[in-house]
Amino acid sequence: MDYNKLLTMLISKKMKRKIAIQPNSTFVELGVDSIDVVDIFLNLENQLNITFHDTHMADVNCVQDVINLINQTLGGNKMLKGIAASSGFAIAKVYKLEQPVLSITKVEAVASEEIEKLNRAHAKTITDIELVKERATGKLSDEDLAIFDAHLMMVSDPELLGQIEEMIKNENCNAEHATEVVANMMISMFESMENDYFKERAADVKDVTFRLKCNICNVNIPDLTTISEEVVIVAEDLTPSDTAQLNKQYTLGFATSTGGRTSHSAIMARSLEIPAVVGAAEVMKTAKHGDAIILDAVEGLIYLNPTSELIEEYKAKQVAFLEEKELLKVMKDAKSVTLDGHEVELAGNIGTPKDVNGVLVNGGEGVGLYRTEFLYMDNDTDFPTEEEQFVAYSTVLKDMGDRKVVVRTLDIGGDKKLNYFEFPEEMNPFLGYRAIRLCLDRTDIFRTQLRALIRSSVYGKLCIMFPMIATIQEFKDAKAIFEDEKAKLIAEGVAVSDKIEVGMMVEIPAAAILADQFAKYADFFSIGTNDLIQYSMAADRMSEKVSYLYQPLNPSLLRLIKLTIDGAHKENKWCGMCGEMAGDQLAAPVLLGLGLDEFSMSATSILQTRKLIRSLSKKDMEELAQKAIMCDVEAEVIELVKNHLN
Repeated sequence: MDYNKLLTMLISKKMKRKIAIQPNSTFVELGVDSIDVVDIFLNLENQLNITFHDTHMADVNCVQDVINLINQTLGGNKMLKGIAASSGFAIAKVYKLEQPVLSITKVEAVASEEIEKLNRAHAKTITDIELVKERATGKLSDEDLAIFDAHLMMVSDPELLGQIEEMIKNENCNAEHATEVVANMMISMFESMENDYFKERAADVKDVTFRLKCNICNVNIPDLTTISEEVVIVAEDLTPSDTAQLNKQYTLGFATSTGGRTSHSAIMARSLEIPAVVGAAEVMKTAKHGDAIILDAVEGLIYLNPTSELIEEYKAKQVAFLEEKELLKVMKDAKSVTLDGHEVELAGNIGTPKDVNGVLVNGGEGVGLYRTEFLYMDNDTDFPTEEEQFVAYSTVLKDMGDRKVVVRTLDIGGDKKLNYFEFPEEMNPFLGYRAIRLCLDRTDIFRTQLRALIRSSVYGKLCIMFPMIATIQEFKDAKAIFEDEKAKLIAEGVAVSDKIEVGMMVEIPAAAILADQFAKYADFFSIGTNDLIQYSMAADRMSEKVSYLYQPLNPSLLRLIKLTIDGAHKENKWCGMCGEMAGDQLAAPVLLGLGLDEFSMSATSILQTRKLIRSLSKKDMEELAQKAIMCDVEAEVIELVKNHLN
């Protein structure tokens, strides 16, 4: 039985109106008082033929608490919550992956012998990684396989081996102790970084150095290639080496205690199209090897030892999911047009030229955001040259053909640092020296990128976008540098396109409020909702304590979005969105109603969003959007949209 539906029915009946609820909806948010809660429990007892204990009922605050209590009372169905990292469902046995525990202590040793032991282990580690890469070839994309090239570079880095050898010599200690000290120092360095990308690279260092320590100690690492029955792997985390060994025939999914949507395990799960739930903190403590498990990687739920009734329910969901996935394929070449004939553009966000294939395979009508900072972050020693940048930009434009490509100029600073460039120490780097502010200060860096972009413009439909624009003068200054470099290239006899569009990201509230004025100078806008929400709510989106303020459908944010879109349209300019909100299935109807022209999202969200757009009427969504911006709180907007979609 679907307990969420049952509760929706009971609460709606009690409140005398139809209410859309989510598992994390609290009774306070829903307007349900303590007397109503008691009545709802009495109804549940009658319908389910069970009796709840008063002590357990006292701890109930939200809908999910009720569902957990029902499952606990009925027996089985222990439910854990995590992050849905790769969509799908899996029903199988638990394969609990427990890595060997190394007990390493410092002992006095002969330095020359320890260095020889280290070198043997080091050579074996390189061979091991090469073997893992070989096994993964054919299963993973070239981009994902590049992770192992990075691991080989990391383990071959003279700095790593040099520091370990130096410690062995200086302290006459054993190789495994020296390796652990150096590894922990490097891991701590990465983990202390504010940038998510760099923070999650700590997992790479752990993976590589753990393998090196195991080889020094002659300890075997579990071999996932030996799995010969259908399982869901449960682990603290899965390293790239682990995921590369997964056989899709037997590994139906995985769940981890740590990790997020941008961790390697999550990225590889999506590449392999294996359902995955990450960041389920209690899963390793709770799950036992051989337990029955249901993995709901759509809602981010894990059920251990489920009842036969729940298994049947999820088998039906699994069939429906696979049928839906197959049906979505027909959307690849369909137009993104509403029932009443209004067409929008669905584009993909990319970070490297290799990401273009994912956009095309999923029917993307363009690239709405090319994050060029990865070109800079992937270089270890210096800024990428004009030629290196030209090759990357022209490759993307060629591959996209006559489709639009929006390239964001260097957006570095804040939480995105470079190994070879020292940023000033600031109390709040997110509001400091970053993005266009850095580029207007270091025009040498900016001009190099603009020259590469302008040169590549002859290969496709190029749009250049400046990030973090706060004032009209900033935009004018940036565009003046663009025009200057364009004139210089023409004078040098270099072919350039005369149809380059120059626009800006709208991610600062000041820019949204003044959008009608900005639109006189910019060719287009692209709304960066991730930062716009953060700045509007004065809430760090990386802070767990204030994460509740990350509200993309808050009426205040919707009004800022409306101001931006209306400002663009007033000057006959187009307006897109490249934040996560663009691919949100609850946000899309409202954005359509507000008049958004282009939705740019993760490539895997394009087909689902196209299906949704084609099921909606623009006129109806305009009415919905007007109601949404008049709401008081985000919960009202969510309920409004859900009621319409249902």
